[in-house]
Amino acid sequence: MLRIIRYLLFPVSLLYGMLVQCRNWLYDLRILPVYRPPVKTIAVGNLSTGGTGKTPHIEYLVRLLANSYRLATLSRGYGRKTSGFKIANDSDHADTIGDEPAQFAQKFKHISVAVDGNRKRGIKKLCAAIPDLKMILLDDAYQHRSVKAGLNIMLTDYAHMYYDDHMLPTGNLREFSNGVKRADMIVVTKTPAIFSPIERRHITSKIAAAPYQHIFFSYIKYHSITQFFSGAIYAEENFHKVLNKQTSVLLFAGIANPALLEDFVRDNSMSYQMIVFNDHHHFTAQDLKKIKHHFDEIKSSNKIILTTEKDAMRLLPLNLLNEWQHLPLFFVSIAVQMHAQDEEKFNQIIINYVGTN
Repeated sequence: MLRIIRYLLFPVSLLYGMLVQCRNWLYDLRILPVYRPPVKTIAVGNLSTGGTGKTPHIEYLVRLLANSYRLATLSRGYGRKTSGFKIANDSDHADTIGDEPAQFAQKFKHISVAVDGNRKRGIKKLCAAIPDLKMILLDDAYQHRSVKAGLNIMLTDYAHMYYDDHMLPTGNLREFSNGVKRADMIVVTKTPAIFSPIERRHITSKIAAAPYQHIFFSYIKYHSITQFFSGAIYAEENFHKVLNKQTSVLLFAGIANPALLEDFVRDNSMSYQMIVFNDHHHFTAQDLKKIKHHFDEIKSSNKIILTTEKDAMRLLPLNLLNEWQHLPLFFVSIAVQMHAQDEEKFNQIIINYVGTN
């Protein structure tokens, strides 16, 4: 029924798409002003609404660059209860800076993490606050045409390729698919770890990249499982100590596309139940009661509660220690891996761009 309604709204999609296209033309023709930052900037984004893997790709770039350059990330801070510009400090969490920036700040203590809905203002304030800043990673900034990033990386989900999609509200595109032309690098995300060369050639031919564009393929690796309260980390080779074929799992997630996570838990557990929340969901006391009730209903002596790292960031402000500290609550972290034939070239393009004057 929902699909039928979305297709009935196709005229609205065309109108919305044309409005966005007109806005893009105004920027292309320089009728609307474009800000060129004084430092190196890489924008990571997509043509569609969420779920393409922006966060782990930002983290990939941080790991690649942060040891060599003074680096900052700049995000909108979606879902936070504050406004304006803010640089994260040790007391910040998902409510003050948003779940994804909170994740960056928790994992990468040696970089600056900032949020501002106005990217131009955010860049100016970051540069003023950090005089030796060399590099800013712009999270979800592909449609922010008022800022001219030095390098544009566009992500597209392997299971929901942009060229097979439609404009909102019929589909999930934020702009017409010809917006891909602004990308310097196109990354097909969430591919299988073992990827058919035939499928790779098929997708490459469908994208039909311009001579200045480069196409890459990445996949998701489940990097570690962390005990929420103790902070004990179980790396990939030790997953079995927490998650194995004798484990019953209560899985809950508020992310855009939990399908890969569900596959991971299904393949590595005896059984599981899943509670799905909306993307960026703010957990309430009622949600926690629901989760705990479902966990208590599982008739197994070997059972855990598992969620995502991003969801864990939204649990931190709730101060679960008193009521939940006896529960086996864990979160799973993911990392991006480029396919073998792509990694060296992808890294080199990024390093060459950042290293030029």
